[in-house]
Amino acid sequence: MLLHNKIFLYATEFFAGMSVMAVELGASRLLAPYFSSSQIVWTIIIGTIMIAMALGNVYGGRLADQNSDPALLYRRIIIAAIWIAAIPFAGKYIIAFIAGLLITTIDTNLLTWAAFLSCMTIFVYPLFLLGTVTPCLVKYATDSLDDNGKIVGNLGAFQTIGSIIGTFIPTFVTIPAVGTAITFLIFSSILLIIGLIYFISIGRNQNTIAASTIVFILLSALGTSSSFAFWRTDITLEDESIYNYLQVRDDAQRTVLSTNVMFGVQSIRVKDRQLTGMYYDYALAAPTIFSDRTEIKILVLGMGAGTFAERCRHYFPQSKIIGVEIDEKITSIAREYFNLPSDIPIVTYDGRAYLQSVDEKFDVIMVDAYQDITIPFQMSTTEFFSMVRDHLTADGVMVVNMSLRDESEGSINECLTDTIAANFSDVRLVDVGRGTNREVFAASTVGTLDRLSARAAELGDEELRRLMLEIEKNWSAPRGGNYILTDDRAPVELLGMRALDGLVRQQIKFYRGVADKFIE
Repeated sequence: MLLHNKIFLYATEFFAGMSVMAVELGASRLLAPYFSSSQIVWTIIIGTIMIAMALGNVYGGRLADQNSDPALLYRRIIIAAIWIAAIPFAGKYIIAFIAGLLITTIDTNLLTWAAFLSCMTIFVYPLFLLGTVTPCLVKYATDSLDDNGKIVGNLGAFQTIGSIIGTFIPTFVTIPAVGTAITFLIFSSILLIIGLIYFISIGRNQNTIAASTIVFILLSALGTSSSFAFWRTDITLEDESIYNYLQVRDDAQRTVLSTNVMFGVQSIRVKDRQLTGMYYDYALAAPTIFSDRTEIKILVLGMGAGTFAERCRHYFPQSKIIGVEIDEKITSIAREYFNLPSDIPIVTYDGRAYLQSVDEKFDVIMVDAYQDITIPFQMSTTEFFSMVRDHLTADGVMVVNMSLRDESEGSINECLTDTIAANFSDVRLVDVGRGTNREVFAASTVGTLDRLSARAAELGDEELRRLMLEIEKNWSAPRGGNYILTDDRAPVELLGMRALDGLVRQQIKFYRGVADKFIE
């Protein structure tokens, strides 16, 4: 009998451990386009999966004592494999259904609850089943109490090694190469094969073998047939990298890059006019201050597909621009879909790490790095902004894009503004007329920002000149405060989620009002 060979038991433990970690990483990529991949979402994923595994361990131990038939375990492994294979097809619809249901029932923490319930619904059951593997294998592999410790140790080692491999392969190989959906299918197929090998070896349950194989093939075809944004028909490119879900939409008016299905635009190219109508236009106030110079040295941290850099090159041809973008696939998209000039160099690096590696100084540093809905914590602290200040020329200007406008006490806006004000002598704020963005301009030399109106009046482009004068008229100095973010304490993800929750709540109220009027 196959189970008399302990190698097969160890292989079962190895591949089960590998699949659990692969599913956990796949879960983060499945949820990220809808709810972000923030620490909050990761906490939800890890917590729910640990609950599932713990309950599976307890249940599996009891089952192993009650009935020692290995066929029951391998049947559960096949069921888990089929469930995981169904996730690429059914997962996005479950997420959409849960989000839609919660919109009608709750008013606060919508995204957190939606992520939690989605994770519970989609991932708990198959991982609960996989949690039963270890206690059952201990039962089958133990011949006597004399070698019990050795058996448990070997099984634990195989599970751990499998988990290590299951951590690295999805992140560095399968997800970037073939995507999240096929990653789920690869690891579910491994589990399925383990189960089928067992039943083939004992010559039983031929119907189980045939049915599970057919269902897996059907789910494999369905799971790769639709996109994350399955309700859209205008997607030009949908891809994944190590860091992001990537979506490009292109039509006659504009090209848009998004790294999240539900929130925001990361880069945009407008085809029928010069200005985009978004925060990139407002950020042009920084290079405008230096428009009388023969060369403007600009550094963009968080290059994206290069909207700000391309607009700087268009309006200020004397600009010498360097972009820093951590995601190399986004850089490729910038060149292919956004016509970013090839003579604008882009360094594939983390923005803060780049500043630590160079001594060059710049007239303008644009900080527009985002991890889904928030600035990465390491680029939101007083240590980071002091580093930016040290890389500016004496009268240089930093401009920071804050995407989520929140006026509440202790908001992410207030924390970032106070932190910036603690490092720069002159700080101005301006709200973008369209959207929820707020731009922060900061200079070490008092009076630098006051040059905007004079430089704007000299601009040759009438549309840009009017916008710059409007910015100068409407921007304001922050009142200052003590909400200082540091490398040790920068809860930007919690603050960002709170701000986003407020925006979602406003939209819910609007649509509920429309629905109520329609019903009346």
